Amino acid sequence: MLESQLYEQLRTLKLQGMLEALEAQENDPAYENMPFEDRLVHCVDKQIIYQENKRLTSRLRRAKLHLPASMEEIDYRKTRELKKTEITALAKGHWIKDAKNITITGFTGTGKSYLACALVHKASLLGYQGYYTRIGRLFEQLQLARVNGTYVKQLIAFSKIRVLILDDFGTHSFNSQSRKDLLELLDDRYGKLSTIVTSQFAVKEWHKLIGDKTMADAILDRLVHNAHRIVLKGDSLRKIYAEK
Repeated sequence: MLESQLYEQLRTLKLQGMLEALEAQENDPAYENMPFEDRLVHCVDKQIIYQENKRLTSRLRRAKLHLPASMEEIDYRKTRELKKTEITALAKGHWIKDAKNITITGFTGTGKSYLACALVHKASLLGYQGYYTRIGRLFEQLQLARVNGTYVKQLIAFSKIRVLILDDFGTHSFNSQSRKDLLELLDDRYGKLSTIVTSQFAVKEWHKLIGDKTMADAILDRLVHNAHRIVLKGDSLRKIYAEK
């Protein structure tokens, strides 16, 4: 009776990790002679792990990553010219703490989006909230927000995302409004949050892609000058994997 009441209380308190640990102890003879304090510590440890895993699952769900990427599955074949020491250093997350950006450029199919998603997956493991969006979808989202009166709310939401992926930079043409939107977003993030930008165009071409000299200067000043640059080379990975 007392045991049943304890289980119910743990469920009421939503201490699922402790509940599972206690049930495991009851069914394992190895715990019979273990001191009460040690069994309690074990239960608390399980609860902490349970909560950490739950928060991680939530972060990954909200990140809406385009690909199920991970640092362990990154392809370091020689033709890509991707240095493992460089990526290993980024995996430690110092660039996020320092609010630095990352630009990833290369031809179509070279794995830019995958690398960006792997970096944000790692950021999620480190406790940071990330979010993935294509640059064109971002502009559409902000345009809709202006129409329904939630524009400021949307900008505030983006200003709370610790690591933001802007995928396919340059594939969506800029106009006066999209330039303003991007500058507003980056201005809120500059020096406080990190942004990853992927593009099939070299960074030196971005100024021309943006179109307006003054706006391009302001946007790139907030995006590129403090960014870690990665240039991917080699053939399309999609083609290589399809041939296997």
